Amino acid sequence: MGTIKLKNIRTYSYHGCLIEEGKIGSDYTVDLEIKTDLRKSCISDDLHDTVDYVLLNRIVVEEMEIRSHLLEHVGHRIINRIFNEIPEVSRILLGVSKLNPPIGGDVESVTIELEEYRS
Repeated sequence: MGTIKLKNIRTYSYHGCLIEEGKIGSDYTVDLEIKTDLRKSCISDDLHDTVDYVLLNRIVVEEMEIRSHLLEHVGHRIINRIFNEIPEVSRILLGVSKLNPPIGGDVESVTIELEEYRS
């Protein structure tokens, strides 16, 4: 098995429970780690034998464009879409962070982390 990580994917999105969050938006970061079998691609040096991280990034960006009230919801959508579109992925660890959240304090970010295994 092997691991592919995409760190600090930056988006400007409109998630949140407050009406203002849906209108104004905010900065977000996403960290994605997937487990897959990399043995074949280590030998072949062929993109078709691995999980394309361009596709992983596109899935994250497209799902982050769809408004959700909760970070958990958008994270769950990202995980489901990866599992549905990339059968080679066996495990996903995902972190979604809202930078400078409107929670009435000096907080750099709030993050949810989800870990799922293919069933």
